[in-house]
Amino acid sequence: MSFATDIKPLFSEEDRKSMDFAFDLWSYDDVKAHADLILERLEDGSMPCDKPWPDEQIARFREWIAEGCKP
Repeated sequence: MSFATDIKPLFSEEDRKSMDFAFDLWSYDDVKAHADLILERLEDGSMPCDKPWPDEQIARFREWIAEGCKP
């Protein structure tokens, strides 16, 4: 599992724009640095801004973290 193929595509352009004030959701370095916070927000449904992710997408993000946040 990698950021480029499995994680980045989960974030829409709208998601990216809405979080641009804090970090870039299309940036591997930014997402890796904030992965735990992002996961917390995904799990509580406060992120992304338009609608909560399905459980499968949250599980994919959680797995990416567990595997060491590979680029």
